[in-house]
Amino acid sequence: MIPLLAPIFQGEWARHGESLQCSPRRPADAVVLADLLHGSGLLTPVLRRHARHLGVAGQDQRAAASAWSLRYLWALLPPVVAAASLLHHRFEVGAAHIAVRFNEHGEVAGFHISQQGQALPGSGTAMRYESLLQDHLDPLFAAIHHHTRLAPKILWGNTARHLETIFDQALRLAGPVPGLVEDRAALLDRPAWPDGRDNPMHRRQAAAPAAGLLTLHRQCCLSYLLPGEDYCGACPLDPRHGKPCRHQAATGPA
Repeated sequence: MIPLLAPIFQGEWARHGESLQCSPRRPADAVVLADLLHGSGLLTPVLRRHARHLGVAGQDQRAAASAWSLRYLWALLPPVVAAASLLHHRFEVGAAHIAVRFNEHGEVAGFHISQQGQALPGSGTAMRYESLLQDHLDPLFAAIHHHTRLAPKILWGNTARHLETIFDQALRLAGPVPGLVEDRAALLDRPAWPDGRDNPMHRRQAAAPAAGLLTLHRQCCLSYLLPGEDYCGACPLDPRHGKPCRHQAATGPA
């Protein structure tokens, strides 16, 4: 584990901190993300390998790609968010600066960076998260969409789902430390980035959910389309949560 993260990722959370490693020389089986996304022809085989692992047949790979992204994001986000929001430290995780390893099922086995990044005390959310959002997730989601036609809004919804979990857990453990509440609001609750671009993780809500009501996910992750799966407990498309929704929004052409 990167020493900077060791005080945060202890006990049952230690494995989440270990998913990001730092050393001058990357592992032999790791591929730089930029090479994975552009011209190497590696991303499609990785996604298809994971689809086969999930039992998905046929040409429609969107549900499998969404499941792949959920595992990918759960490995990537905890150490990066902890550094950015708790320590005000930015790891350089842009596509040109981070390498990724995969297991035999095409799932992420870990990430590798070669430099420790930069301490940014007093900086704003945009500066600390730019490397993750603009330089890593933007090109990754564009490539996944190109190869599978999975709508980027689903991938950003998967990101928001994990960020909510991470921020909520951090607030329970650390309290409202400087930056944590502000970062959560900036990333999940505001309709636009500081540069004016739409925030793809923003979910418009007329009011806070009433007591006893279930808060649904921002986007369906399409897990119900996987073999042997059903709607998850907070799926916005599940007819059990109210008036049945038209599935075409999620399952039709992106």
